[in-house]
Parts: sequence; C-alpha cells; structure tokens
Amino acid sequence: MIPRSRATGRAVAYQVFYRLPLPVRRRLVRLAVPKYIVGAVTLVRDSEAEGAGRLLLLRQPPGRGWGLPAGLLQKGEAPVVGAARELHEESGIRLSPRQLSPAVPNAVVHAKGWVDVVFTAEVPASSTELKVDGAEVYEAAWHPLDDLPKLTWPTARLLAYYDIGPLAGQFPPPVPDKKP
Repeated sequence: MIPRSRATGRAVAYQVFYRLPLPVRRRLVRLAVPKYIVGAVTLVRDSEAEGAGRLLLLRQPPGRGWGLPAGLLQKGEAPVVGAARELHEESGIRLSPRQLSPAVPNAVVHAKGWVDVVFTAEVPASSTELKVDGAEVYEAAWHPLDDLPKLTWPTARLLAYYDIGPLAGQFPPPVPDKKP
C-alpha cells in the first residue's frame, strides 16, 4: 500500500505532466526512459529440406562464426520492412514484408540495450540464388539444423529462444561470463 502523501504527490505529478504539451511530454519521456537499439532478424528456412531442416546463415567479418541475416532499423522503418531489406542486402533473397511472419517470441530484449525483432520465412534453397558482396558478408550458405557450424555468440543466444542450436533447451539462454 502506498502512503497517502506519496499517492497524492504522484497524482499531482501526473496531472501536471498530462497538462504539458505533447512534444514536451515526449521529450521528458525520452530523457527518463532507457533507450534501445532496435534490429531486425530473419530466420530463413529451406522449404525443401527434409528431417530437421536447414537454416540460412551468413559468415561476416571478422569471419569467426556464422550469423543470421540481420541489421539495424533505419529511423522510422517498420521492423518487418527492415528485416526484408536486410535479408536482401546481405543474402540477395528478395521477399516482400508480407512474406515474413513474426517469430514467437517476435521481440527479444537483450541485456546490453538492444532489441531484436525476429521474423521467419521459408524459401526453396534449390531455386534461391544467394548473392553476397564479399565486404559486409563473406559467405551465405544453408546449414542443417542438427549440424550447425560454429555460431557467433549473439546468434547462438538468439537461436536458443527458438530451441535451435548449441544453447537449445537453455531458456533463458545463458549470459556470457565477463572477461577480466
């Protein structure tokens, strides 16, 4: 139970806040609320694969592990539009935002101040040409879900939310130890 004087103080504060012009209220909220970097990620499966299935992965600089097609949203960009854009830029696969489905969970909030909005898609690998630029992405390839290559730590952690990869079954996925 909140003490009466404290409750009254909160009520007065809310009354004052809601009388402020909307742009001033927005600015105050932006100053007081944590800020997040928002990225869009796409889990692309091979629609023709049998068994456990196959997942599209990318090897990007510095090339020590494999990751997912992903990137930061542009200012004002809808997450599904950003996911489709990043998928095309990084792998050459052009899908409309309507061809992407929200993953469950759709948003993953990470401890370090970023949020990934995750989508899924299926395409036939045999007729889908993969194109990479060699600078941002070294290589794009389909990998069996039951035999994934070495993944980057963020990718392994994100895939665990979907019960995929080396951290599958560990929910929530572990946080890496801090290095001394």
